[in-house]
Amino acid sequence: MKYSYVPQGVCPKEINFELDGDKIKNLSFVGGCKGNLKALSLMLEGKSIREISGLFKGQTCGKKESSCMDQLVVALEKAQEESK
Repeated sequence: MKYSYVPQGVCPKEINFELDGDKIKNLSFVGGCKGNLKALSLMLEGKSIREISGLFKGQTCGKKESSCMDQLVVALEKAQEESK
């Protein structure tokens, strides 16, 4: 199933991904640090929501209260709830 999420308090304007069960596929970010986010998207392909959450939940960026990866965790957890 395809999902789109508008993150809060970070540079990207949108996070898009698919879930195959609890595994992430086709992750992409609109806006933000393009090179870093493209690399992270490739590295996270096929990882479970649990793995990604364990790595990135609560991470901040500079003085911001969140980060792109923390917002990804929020998006994944919301998608997981919706799919139940």
